[in-house]
Amino acid sequence: MEKVLALNGIDFSPEINMARYLQKIRNYPILSQEEEYDLAVKYQQTKDRKIAQILVTSHLRLVVKVVSKYRGYGLSMAEMISEGNIGLLSAVEKFEPEKGFRFSTYALWWIKASVQKYILNSWSLVKIGTTAAQKKLFFNLRKIKNKLNLSDDRELSPAILEKIAETLDVSVQEVTDMNTRLKAHDGSLNSIIDSSSDSGSEWMDFIADTKPNQEEVLAYGETMKYRRGLFAKALNVLNKREKDILFKRRLSEKIFTLDDLSKTYGISKERVRQIELNSIKKIRKAIDVEA
Repeated sequence: MEKVLALNGIDFSPEINMARYLQKIRNYPILSQEEEYDLAVKYQQTKDRKIAQILVTSHLRLVVKVVSKYRGYGLSMAEMISEGNIGLLSAVEKFEPEKGFRFSTYALWWIKASVQKYILNSWSLVKIGTTAAQKKLFFNLRKIKNKLNLSDDRELSPAILEKIAETLDVSVQEVTDMNTRLKAHDGSLNSIIDSSSDSGSEWMDFIADTKPNQEEVLAYGETMKYRRGLFAKALNVLNKREKDILFKRRLSEKIFTLDDLSKTYGISKERVRQIELNSIKKIRKAIDVEA
């Protein structure tokens, strides 16, 4: 932003009166296509800051025009204009006049990209969209709803949802989710619920903590310790082969197959399965007796 201010020579920030800024930029002349081209060529060759200043100041009204289309997002106009001015500076640096396009046409893309990026980053703490289709949905949903005379707080019918999804090449669910997001802006959990009340209660006060309390943690630890003790005692009812098969089939990180153990002990796979199940029954019976 400081770069914009220094280049434009304009005292402009969110604290400065907007009317003064708009009046100031009206004094800068609008360039013809030939003037744009000549100045762009000279700047490309010399990198003269005075030439860049003429290109920038003559298009400050274009930035305001672009930003005026994004009034409905509840963000500071001054901040969006500042971001648009940064996009305009990028356009001056990257413009290639020999390609035949007008500088204003090229700058328009950079201004819009800069403003839209600022809106996406500032409108919500939660990322709005990552794909081009989702960004297109964010910036076009309200526009489409306005054309259909639909208010922001109105639920969209299945037919309208399908029409919007088809128009913007996204899923119906994405349209539904974005419409919900646009209806309710982010709020702070520290906001006072009822300003007319003396209670001073915040939304945070009514969010339940689902984590177990100290007593529950302690009780759970004692329970687990007790169960491990029962299980360790119950293992004593098994012989060496039964323990080995049970551990390798149920308690080992690497699970051995029936075929593996049948080859180890020289018995059939069915016999291994029977030993495994009988071992479990013995342990359950021993635990029931101890409990």
